[in-house]
Amino acid sequence: MMRVKKNDKVLVISGKDKGKTSSVIAISPKTGKIMVKDVAVTIRHVKARKQGDIPGIKREESYICLSKVMPICPSCKKPCRVGALELKDGKKARVCGQCKEVM
Repeated sequence: MMRVKKNDKVLVISGKDKGKTSSVIAISPKTGKIMVKDVAVTIRHVKARKQGDIPGIKREESYICLSKVMPICPSCKKPCRVGALELKDGKKARVCGQCKEVM
């Protein structure tokens, strides 16, 4: 079970964007990487390859390591560690490490 899911709010805890909070755009579980909105923005100079393509400078997010972010609990609004809890119906759920609320 992943501790971070798509559209979760996260806090960046290390790197050049340390301290930023934003939402998750994409997750790559096999590589352990995550893409966060407005974090790790790279600039690419794009050349028009076909007629009709627009050349220019494009800004896009790149993947960062999952260990560089910490999820923000929706109930207590604080960055927290995530635990796992098995519910009565047999499914697993993510739990906030501080307030013990199901995320």
